[in-house]
Amino acid sequence: MADQAVLPSPEQIARVERFTQERFVHEGEELADALAPGGARRRAFDSALQEIDEDATVPSTEWRRRFSLLLGLERLLSEEEPHLADGTLLNPHQVDALSGTLTALLAEAQRNGDTAPVPAAAPVLAVDDADEDDEGEEEDEDVDRDEEPLDDVDEDVIDEAPDDPNAHKRFWFEHATGAGKTVAAMGFVEASRTGGVLILTHRRNLVDQFLGELRTRGYADRESPALVDDGDADHRSRPVGAVTVETYQWFVRNAGRISSAYTIVICDEAHTALGEKTSAAIRAWTGPIFIGMTATGALIARHVTDLFPTQTSRFDLAQAARRGVIAPLRCIRIPPGPGVRTIAKVPLRRGDVDVEFDQELLAELLDQLPFNMAIADLYKTRFNGVPGVVYAAGVRHAMNVAEAFREAGMNAMGVSGETPKRELAEILAQYERGEIDVLVNAQLLAEGWNSPRATICMHLAPTASKRIYQQRVGRVTRRHPGKESGIVVDFVHPATKHDDPVVTLHSLLDRDVYRGGAIVVGPVRRGRGRRVRVERRVIPVTADEDRRHEVFERELWRIAVEHLDWGEQHMWAALAGARVAPSGWRRARAMLHFDKTGELKRRFLVTAVERNKNSQLRIRALQEIAALRDDEAFRTAVDVVGTWSRDERREGAKVLLQALAERRIGRRDEASQWIWDIADMTREVHEEYAVQRWPETKRLLGLLVNSSGGAHARNARRLVHAARKQDRRLSAAILAAAVAHTPEAMEVVRGARTRMARKPSALSRELLRNFPKGRKGRNRRRRRKGDPQTAAVAREEEVLTTLETPDETEGEPGIDKPGVPDEDVAEDGDYAADEDRTDADLEEPEAEKPKPRRSRRKPVNKDEGEGEQSSILAAAEAVEAAAAQEKPKPRRRSPRKKPDSKPEAA
Repeated sequence: MADQAVLPSPEQIARVERFTQERFVHEGEELADALAPGGARRRAFDSALQEIDEDATVPSTEWRRRFSLLLGLERLLSEEEPHLADGTLLNPHQVDALSGTLTALLAEAQRNGDTAPVPAAAPVLAVDDADEDDEGEEEDEDVDRDEEPLDDVDEDVIDEAPDDPNAHKRFWFEHATGAGKTVAAMGFVEASRTGGVLILTHRRNLVDQFLGELRTRGYADRESPALVDDGDADHRSRPVGAVTVETYQWFVRNAGRISSAYTIVICDEAHTALGEKTSAAIRAWTGPIFIGMTATGALIARHVTDLFPTQTSRFDLAQAARRGVIAPLRCIRIPPGPGVRTIAKVPLRRGDVDVEFDQELLAELLDQLPFNMAIADLYKTRFNGVPGVVYAAGVRHAMNVAEAFREAGMNAMGVSGETPKRELAEILAQYERGEIDVLVNAQLLAEGWNSPRATICMHLAPTASKRIYQQRVGRVTRRHPGKESGIVVDFVHPATKHDDPVVTLHSLLDRDVYRGGAIVVGPVRRGRGRRVRVERRVIPVTADEDRRHEVFERELWRIAVEHLDWGEQHMWAALAGARVAPSGWRRARAMLHFDKTGELKRRFLVTAVERNKNSQLRIRALQEIAALRDDEAFRTAVDVVGTWSRDERREGAKVLLQALAERRIGRRDEASQWIWDIADMTREVHEEYAVQRWPETKRLLGLLVNSSGGAHARNARRLVHAARKQDRRLSAAILAAAVAHTPEAMEVVRGARTRMARKPSALSRELLRNFPKGRKGRNRRRRRKGDPQTAAVAREEEVLTTLETPDETEGEPGIDKPGVPDEDVAEDGDYAADEDRTDADLEEPEAEKPKPRRSRRKPVNKDEGEGEQSSILAAAEAVEAAAAQEKPKPRRRSPRKKPDSKPEAA
């Protein structure tokens, strides 16, 4: 071996490069750096130079396995834009797969150092270069080995599998379906110019697909038939750079006889190589480097890493869609029919790799003529003319569904593993030409079949395997002219969570919300051939409670409440009531249109009253609670209004009293209690009215408040006795203003209030009339000052209002007129027969009659004690007289002007 301390000459470098067909000094590199002693490239150079000195014409198998792929990856990745033989540029994720493998190879070479690899104990099926001469003498045994049953071979392999001597030479990468795994495989072919490449796939039709890719990418000259039984051949005469494509079945059948010319084995759909026989054969072959590639490795990572320990690259479905490498994916969930809902009764079966539904029971459940016809009608209605693939439960179900599609007038064909190869190839060709729009299959087209034209992926048969689901979805991820996105149809309820056994696109990608027809993954391109209608509202589908709460916080006004669980519907109603704004009130109410029981509406309104920050919305919610006539909600509203500020409490009390006056809410005793609770909230209003109407009230209330003990009870009886002699409105106001401190006094006041509330609606009206009017009147009076005619009309309205005082209006006996009991009171007798009255109460002086109400305007000539109203004509005359006597006030002038200027003419 050459001295490593001395750099090789240009002549030596040229000889080695011709011999190995690889470059050792790349463009822009220095010789001292490229071939520095101790490096992997220097060890490859020295080893090749030694073989040249031994008169070798081609590199040995050992050299190819150690250095061919490593040097080829360095050469390919040293280019500014890595490309294949036909000029195809490699995408970044494909370059990542190559560079990850190179990194792993360099790390392994660095660990080994200058020490030559020590041959490991070869399992039964291992191919050892040192025994090539002996193998030539046992041709008969090789023939017999081909005839041995595979089961016996697998037993030997399984016994030796735990040793796994070749684990450090097995790598794998994950690329999404449609992201170009085949092109990445061609990158390894380009990198290994002298080493043979064996590509393994799980189906015969995929063999033809790989061979077509080899010819298309410029590697047709390297295509080679399978190389076996070369034990008697010299390694120098073996093909250099041969590329062979075969199936895993061929690989298992010929284990132990495969040529050592293959230095790289590429395992397509590596998850399919996890069976006992295939994985045992891979572990047994200790010579070459194994590279597995799959689209679903992460879903079953525990199994893949058992066979391929080192992952070199990952480019999953979400990353590929976001970068635009594959088509975006939309999803539509369609609730299954009544018969399909029994899918929960279909048991799950555990397989070698994952768990799946019992296919026989699933087919028996789904294969129904009405269901098949409904599916065909659905497809024709929503996706007529859009190419798609439908996955059924079993071969017979697939054929029946295809027949239903054809009867509906669509170009559909059913295919299966039972379809003859030529017929299958012709059907797939017709699909590519557009002569067939729908392909129905069980599982034949789930893996390996590539059709950029496919747009609809309909999971008619649900699956519990994420691996199978992602492989199905991968059929519609390839980009195609005029294809805006792939559309996935899941036959599940819209609110299906991720913890359901049935896999959905949202559970596969771990998305929090479902929105019908919307982009689930990938860039959103609006207005570019979208074929489905996108729903406005969303549904939380994640099973994690914290994430569901985050969805509520983020998408509160977009959630389809009718699809939530009962408890979450109440949670939404509470959140909506607390956070609704005036502009969104109608929208929030409309989102509860499905609530037939009214419980959600009540929860929404009660929470709005309790927690909403907008005072107007609280009053509005209070009004709607009153309209519901729900005694429980009304009771809660009364309690909440008592906690409001003074002004809001008055407005809320008016709403509640108005509701009790207009409609019957709850029982009579409940309504009575509510009325007096509301009166206690607004005691100052009723006290102000009572003192204004009858000044003696102030003295009686003062005695009651400032007394204690027995005197307090006597003052309470005195107040009640005085209130009975007044009309109903004043009596109610006095009792509302009374505050008792002792149990005896409280009992006296409570008894009087109970008798007063025999008719809750009437009492509510009386208390409601004590509240002052709002600001509207004052604002109108301010606006009327400038116009005498408008002012006259306003005075007329005010006079009419003054005439219609509560003391003089005609109404029900005992309510509007003093001294006349109402019907409810008459049933129990007169107030004089009450037990609360004592002799001391009877000796009290008669209360003064209330003074007539003073008016700022000219008083109307009318006897207030008689309770008769003047006619509207007389009131109008009085208004005209007052308007004639009043003179317009002079307009204010600036100080610069004369103060005695003439007033403005009316």
